[in-house]
Amino acid sequence: MERMDWKKLLNVGRYGQEIKKDTKDIRRPYQRDFDRIVFSSAFRRMQDKTQVFPIPQSDFVHNRLTHSLEVSSVGRSLGSLGGNIILNKENDQLNIHPESFGDIVAAACLAHDVGNPPFGHSGEKAIGAYFKGEQGQKHIKHLEKDDYWADFIHYEGNAAGFRILTNHHPKENPGGLFLTYATLGTFSKYPCASRLKNTKVKGHTSLKKFGYFKSEEEIFAEVASELGLFSNDAISGNNWKRHPLAFLMEAADNICYRIIDLEDGYKLGYISLKEMEELLTYFLHYPNEDTAGLSKYEAIKDPGEKVGYLRAKAINALVNETARVFEEKYEEIMQGTFDEELTDFIRSGDHFNGTIYDRNKQLYNSRKVVEIELAGYKILGGLLEAFAGILLNPEDTYNKKLNELVSDQFKAGETDDYYQRLMKMTDFVARMTDSYAINLYRKITGISLPEIY
Repeated sequence: MERMDWKKLLNVGRYGQEIKKDTKDIRRPYQRDFDRIVFSSAFRRMQDKTQVFPIPQSDFVHNRLTHSLEVSSVGRSLGSLGGNIILNKENDQLNIHPESFGDIVAAACLAHDVGNPPFGHSGEKAIGAYFKGEQGQKHIKHLEKDDYWADFIHYEGNAAGFRILTNHHPKENPGGLFLTYATLGTFSKYPCASRLKNTKVKGHTSLKKFGYFKSEEEIFAEVASELGLFSNDAISGNNWKRHPLAFLMEAADNICYRIIDLEDGYKLGYISLKEMEELLTYFLHYPNEDTAGLSKYEAIKDPGEKVGYLRAKAINALVNETARVFEEKYEEIMQGTFDEELTDFIRSGDHFNGTIYDRNKQLYNSRKVVEIELAGYKILGGLLEAFAGILLNPEDTYNKKLNELVSDQFKAGETDDYYQRLMKMTDFVARMTDSYAINLYRKITGISLPEIY
């Protein structure tokens, strides 16, 4: 069976930009990717986007930005460990430092939630629900092809993220952030199209969601070609095998949200110290043989410090366990025959994917989380009804006024068809921060009036 080639997988070419060597820049190519993401407006907006819990309750609670920074930190460790494994497996034939693998995974992790709309994952569902509803259904008859409609009714933050990273904003800057093909491939956990959303193939985690909209189909095909990713023969259609480092990015996200969401739950009073101990002291003696960690924990007096120590130890144990699974599954990954989550195979899997996962689900159904999800449905649905509605009746006097509130980059170009116009208007709403969406919704519905100076 054909095997993926790291000389292609580490492609330093940049989408949308000619290859050129900058001899004055001492940064490695993938470090430059990281920096470009940090300084992007899309990354900065994540400081006002919900992770799980409504942010105003506590200045400790994670938002999308702090979550992404932590995932990136864990991803760098996993990537560097993976780099050592890869170089050993490939007999050091790649002429690259293992830390470069850490750079790639860290950059991809940093951007992994950049496409998420306001109000957490419920925001994605709210956008899809609008287009499935009576008002949203009015748009489908204007689309040229039915498979375009899947982009909207199954709206996906991962695909929105790929769109942000690769598209020109503003128009005179084609290519998005000009990231390397290696980072774009690692970012793409779900290398398939939206029309395959409901395709269920056992053992194919990469098909759970989708990674690009119809508008970016050709771009993704170019990225896959440059990286030498195999076509996924499990199903028909435009879909590819994952980049090997995408498994590490996914694991970093799994580890962080499972463990750190518990810590947020403790800080907000949903979980007691005793329960945190029951959930996380497990990692102080498993898989380690000694009791030094447990003794150090017992010496800590401050409850908050105790929880922080448990969190750190748990993440460290999970990183090492995940790296071992990556090593065990390495050849299957390189041949494209492995397509499951690494964290499903760790030694502490029963606890991580059982007890901890179940407690996470209880937190996600807490009253405050449900309240913000309900608000998200109302607010995003209302904003889409207003702004997407402009496209249905652009000559209406009210709609003309409303269109003045739309940023120029989201307004239709002369050559845009209806799909492109609708996608841009959806972009406008989906890229709002929580606060901006709430305030704009209040203003256009007359719930509050803008201040006049």
